[in-house]
Amino acid sequence: MEMVPRAATGLIDELASALRVVIVNGPRQSGKTTLLKQYQRSHGGTYRTLDDRQMEEAARSDPVAFTREGDPPRLIDEVHRGGDWLVRAVKTAVDEDPSPGRFLLSGSSRFLTIPTLSESLAGRAAFVDLWPLSAAERTGGRTDFYDRVFGDPASLAGDSSWTRTDYLDLALMGGYPEVVALSSGVARRAWYDGYLTTIVNRDISNFAEIDKAHAIPRLLALLAARTGSPLVLSTLARAADLSPATARQYLTYLDVVFLTTAVPAWSANLTAKIAKTPKIYLTDSGLAGHLMRATSAGLRSPGNPALGPLVETLALTELLKLKTCSGSPVNITQLRDTQGREIDFILEGPDGRVVAVEIKATTSPGADSAKHLRWFRDQLGERFSTGLVLHLGTHGTSFGDRIQALPLSVLWGHAAG
Repeated sequence: MEMVPRAATGLIDELASALRVVIVNGPRQSGKTTLLKQYQRSHGGTYRTLDDRQMEEAARSDPVAFTREGDPPRLIDEVHRGGDWLVRAVKTAVDEDPSPGRFLLSGSSRFLTIPTLSESLAGRAAFVDLWPLSAAERTGGRTDFYDRVFGDPASLAGDSSWTRTDYLDLALMGGYPEVVALSSGVARRAWYDGYLTTIVNRDISNFAEIDKAHAIPRLLALLAARTGSPLVLSTLARAADLSPATARQYLTYLDVVFLTTAVPAWSANLTAKIAKTPKIYLTDSGLAGHLMRATSAGLRSPGNPALGPLVETLALTELLKLKTCSGSPVNITQLRDTQGREIDFILEGPDGRVVAVEIKATTSPGADSAKHLRWFRDQLGERFSTGLVLHLGTHGTSFGDRIQALPLSVLWGHAAG
C-alpha cells in the first residue's frame, strides 16, 4: 500500500518541540502505529508497542523501569494497555527531566482522558486525535477549510468536479487505511467483521466485562441508521434487546474506543426552546455503511434509507478530521428546537463567531433547504459568520445574505474558488 502523508504530522512535530508528552488518540487501525514509526525514522528514539503481550506485561510489572529503557524520545504504542501506573511513571519521568519531546504515546481508547489521569499530565502533555484517512489526505486536497470558512467564506464559492457517485463511493469506502487499500468488496466486509470482533474481544474487554458481546454490532447498526436523530435511549435499548442501563453502558464503551462520537446540543440564549439531547455518530462512514448493508447500487435510489445517514456521517467525520489540522479550536454542536427547526452542525470558533451547516443528500437543493439557516442568521446577527448547505451536486448557489449552497467537496478544497 502506498504511504499516505498524514496532515497531523506537522502538528505533532510542533507540539513535541514544545511539550514533554504528546498523546495521539484515535480508533484502532486509524494509522497511529504507522505515524509513530515514521516519527521514529525522522527523530530517532525507542519504539515499543503494548499490543505485544510481553511488552504489555513488562510495562505493567515495572512501569518505572519501562519508561526509562531505550533512548529518547520514547514512543509507546497502545499505551492504554499499560494501565494507570504506566501513565504515572511517564509523569514522574518528565517531571525529573522536563525537556520537550520526551514521550510520544498512542492509544485506541479514551483511557487517558479520565480526569485523574489527564490531570496528572496537565501542563505536560498535548492530545492529538488521529482519525482514519480524510478525503483531503486521500486526494491531496486542502486541509484549511476552517481558516477559509471563518476568514473568507466568499472564497469557498465555486463548482466541483465531484459527482454524486464519487461522494457515495467515498462514503462507502470510509477512511481506514487497510480498507482503502482493498479492491474487493468481499474483503472489505470481512475486514469490518474482523475489526469489530477485535474491538469487542480485545479493546473493550481490556477495561470492561461484556455479557452480551453479540449486541455491540447490532447497537452500532442501529446508531448508524439513526444518524441525525436525537438519541432516545429507551427506544434504542428496546431495538437492541438490551435494558436501558446496559445500552447506556455499552454506548459509553463505544465512545471510549472511538467507534462513536456524540455531537452535543448547541446552547445559547435564543428565543426558541432548544432540545438538549445529543446526536450519536459512528466515526467512519465506511463502517456505518457496512453495518447498514449499504451498497453502491442500492444508494443510487434517492429513497434509500441509508443515503441520508451515510452522507451526514461522511460530512461529520470530515469536519472532525479537519479539526486536527486547524490552528484554532473549533467546537462542533447541533441544534433542534421544539418548533421543528434543525441545523445539522454548528461550528463555533474561538472568538464566538458561528458557521451553520446543513447536509443534503441531493444534487440540487432548493432555497427552502436554507430556511433554518436564515432563521438562525436572524437570531444571531453579527455572530453568524456564514451558513452552508452542503450537497452532492457540482454547482454552488447563493441563497442570500451570508448563506450559500456548495458541493460537499468544498470541505477538502475540491470546489473551484
